[in-house]
Amino acid sequence: MQHTTSQHRTHVWMRGFHLAAAAALLAVILQLWGLYRVTGPPQPAWFPYADKLDHAVGFALPVLLILLTVTLRGVGWQWPSRRTSALIVGVFAAHGVVSEVIQHLWYRHRTGDPFDVIADWAGIAVGVLVFGLIVQRRSRSGVEGLAPS
Repeated sequence: MQHTTSQHRTHVWMRGFHLAAAAALLAVILQLWGLYRVTGPPQPAWFPYADKLDHAVGFALPVLLILLTVTLRGVGWQWPSRRTSALIVGVFAAHGVVSEVIQHLWYRHRTGDPFDVIADWAGIAVGVLVFGLIVQRRSRSGVEGLAPS
């Protein structure tokens, strides 16, 4: 009976991993579409600085979901290694800068905006903070989630 329960936990854990990986992939695709589409955000904006919120969410979600995917691929609810976390954050932080440079240099109807980079970085920080809260809550609750044993 114990073996069956362990198999079930592993199956459910891997299902969570696959779901998180699919969501992370979708978030990255949507981010790339938003950053590199030929036309900029809809005009007029829904509200003042709506594009900054778009940037923050567009970076928070992929970072959060990628960190979650890496965690679900491991065992238990713990932070990915420092190296992995730094790589994820560093790639997205650099991408925020590069995307604005590309928009400024190679797009006729778009311009690079340093405030968009700040919004990107704020989004990355929010993604990391939310991930930290999730890990802290899961590990403190004593529920190791559905980690394989």
